[in-house]
Order: sequence, then structure tokens, then C-alpha cells
Amino acid sequence: MVTQGIPTSSDIYLEVNGRKVAVVQSYTAQTTKSSTTVEAFGESEPVAAIPGQSRHQLELTRIYATDEAIADGINFYDLEDFSLVICKPDRRVIYSGCQWSKIGESGTLGASVVEKVSVVAAKRLETNA
Repeated sequence: MVTQGIPTSSDIYLEVNGRKVAVVQSYTAQTTKSSTTVEAFGESEPVAAIPGQSRHQLELTRIYATDEAIADGINFYDLEDFSLVICKPDRRVIYSGCQWSKIGESGTLGASVVEKVSVVAAKRLETNA
């Protein structure tokens, strides 16, 4: 009997206007929803829960600018409305409408690397690979 493991990411990158501008070594993603409950007079418990908006919070680690983006003078601090693309063996996950909320750097001579970036995404979409 062969068991399949959880598909892992084979490629993770940042995209701006359909162009790959950076590769990402690792990420964590957390989605929260601001749901509310509906209470009714005389009831001891809520009678319903209403789903609210989803919020996608991402933490990216070790982001390397592509050679083309470096030649174009990429500045991670100027990035707006970008996408995070995560390619898995069976599907692609795309977080779009991204804005960074925090950037942490530590560097070595000659490297175009940002260590950690916190990102808020407007949408999450899964497509078949």
C-alpha cells in the first residue's frame, strides 16, 4: 500500500504584473475570519453565526530578488499590489493584492536578500497545476 504525503511547495515566488521579481525560501500563512454571532431574546446561546471577511496574513522568509528585478532596480520597500505564488505538485495557491506590513533585514556583502516580510493579502485563489 502506497500512502501519499502532503504535497510540498516546489516553487515560491513574488510576482508583479505577471513578472517574477523574487523567490521566497519559505512562508507561513494564516487566514482568519471575522465571524459574528446572532443572539435572540430569551435564548441562552446564539441562534446563528454569520461569516465575515477573511484576512490572509503571510510571513515570508529569505526573499531573493531575481537578476532581472535587480537590473531593474527593485526596491522591496516600494512593492505594492503584488502576488505570492506557491507552486505545489497538484495545484497553485495565489495570494493577490498583497501589501507588506513589516520588513526585517539582515545582510551580507553583495547579497540582495530580505530576511523576513510580513504581508497582508486581499485574496486567496487555488488553481490546478
